[in-house]
Amino acid sequence: MSTVSTTVEVSGMTCGHCVSSVSEELEALAGVESVDVDLNAGGVSTVTITSDKPLSPAEIGEAVAEAGYLVVANEA
Repeated sequence: MSTVSTTVEVSGMTCGHCVSSVSEELEALAGVESVDVDLNAGGVSTVTITSDKPLSPAEIGEAVAEAGYLVVANEA
């Protein structure tokens, strides 16, 4: 089975708790296999999501918002 990686930039994350919250919300999405966060405390963090199908920007944005943060940019 092939996988798809999606990278987004998220603002407002400052600590390990932030990373856990965002990761848990994203991992709850159907098809998500892993979430990797490159934390830039107080700045814009890079979040890479590996899934078995493409994820829409809307569903990623909603999951990140559910954790209390904001997607500021989507990358392919």
